[in-house]
Amino acid sequence: MEKYDVIVVGSGLAGLYTALNVTRRKKVLLITKDKLNLSNSFLAQGGIAGELFESDESYQKHIDDTLIAGSYLNDVDALKVLVYESSHNLNKLINYGVNFDKDANGNILLTREGGHSERRILHAGGDATGKAIVDSLIPLVMHKANIDILEYSMVIDLIIQEDQCIGVKVLNDNKIKDITAPFTVLCTGGIGDIYKNTTNPIVAKGDGIAIAHRAGAKIENMEFIQFHPTAFFNKETGPRFLISEAMRGEGGTLLNVEGHRFMHKYHLLLELAPRDIVSQSIYREMYDTWSDHVYLDVRHLDPNFLQNRFPTIYNRCLENGIDITKDLIPVSPVEHFSCGGIVVDLKGETTIKNLFASGECADSGVHGANRLASNSLLECTVWGRRIAKYINELDTVLDRSSIVEEEVTISNYTYRDIRLQIKDIMERYVGIVRTEKNLISAKEVISKILNDLKKDRKSCMAYFELLNMATVSMIIIESALNRKESVGCHYRID
Repeated sequence: MEKYDVIVVGSGLAGLYTALNVTRRKKVLLITKDKLNLSNSFLAQGGIAGELFESDESYQKHIDDTLIAGSYLNDVDALKVLVYESSHNLNKLINYGVNFDKDANGNILLTREGGHSERRILHAGGDATGKAIVDSLIPLVMHKANIDILEYSMVIDLIIQEDQCIGVKVLNDNKIKDITAPFTVLCTGGIGDIYKNTTNPIVAKGDGIAIAHRAGAKIENMEFIQFHPTAFFNKETGPRFLISEAMRGEGGTLLNVEGHRFMHKYHLLLELAPRDIVSQSIYREMYDTWSDHVYLDVRHLDPNFLQNRFPTIYNRCLENGIDITKDLIPVSPVEHFSCGGIVVDLKGETTIKNLFASGECADSGVHGANRLASNSLLECTVWGRRIAKYINELDTVLDRSSIVEEEVTISNYTYRDIRLQIKDIMERYVGIVRTEKNLISAKEVISKILNDLKKDRKSCMAYFELLNMATVSMIIIESALNRKESVGCHYRID
């Protein structure tokens, strides 16, 4: 069995970038629950925000925009780190081979999204930025000699000894394996699949947050669940196709079902207001017009521009009978991003020694009450590099890993009905609009599910995913009950 110095859990941008930045002197194990390229990062369309060139003025504007979007609940020190280190990490991605879109003269194109006062968002493949970045990094990870990859393996718990993390318990190939290492980094992504409708892939069940919570790590700000204003609307439930905010950045407008623009009633920035404002405005508009969607209108934009700038969206809409150059695009808000998570400091370490976290599962403090568009991919790189840098600087390698295998009897339970119950409860009672009465009702249901699960533990991925879904749901509900005022993504109407 190999011995490892660093365990990285998750294969989105946060996990890949962290692993790549660990020195070759240290052996890394990258564990992913599904295939290597299935992640929220892979699905990211709009782009990655940041400043390509160092400029105090540009940095300050980026900071100001992020503070406004986050309702000033952001950690200012963390935010300065995010913005001031953006240039280095963007250029590092370019050096890794990420081919950002350029104009005829070879200059990188920049776009604008909601909440941004300037064009500062790099994109690739038109509207397939996440895919372009992940596709560039995966071959580098696969060919770096000090990195091993373990796919289709689920980390079910952390191993804690003397108040520090010494490794993980992994469910793999009908075995539970204890894999120990001096450092563990959680990069497990989002929580979207605990909701009925989400832009996230089905693997996003909040696993990292749940296992960190069970180990005693501090979790904060989980009431701030961002709903993306414009997911492609259809009657089916499940993962929804995202209609990038960049479409509004390029001039797209929102219309209600009666064909009228409405954002002027809610915010001076109209369609380019921060996401929480736009989502809540659409919700209000749907309520007032007795409808379940609104429309995004880009028919006034040049057809060739639309096809070249948004090829993924253009083709996906065509598959659903919508020609975006001629037709209105039906959209509605759905769960998109968790602004809170596992609390980490400026070096990415959690409240448990030698346990780190990066990306959507972490709460670095940069997002506050609502994430500014396209800051998420940037956060993955900034904290991924910081975590790796801290680990690299520890010259003395602690006790290296050992692997202990335990044969288990694998259960075939699917828990489908209970999963659907959780998703329905979260969608109805812990969505864009919340009341104390509904939150208390949700807590009662989820509490019973959690208690039942703890009484009857099974050895299968479905069990642990359900346990994590219920755990994260309960954390969100309790956080939402504790915050009485409406702020950012958390909107109480009582």
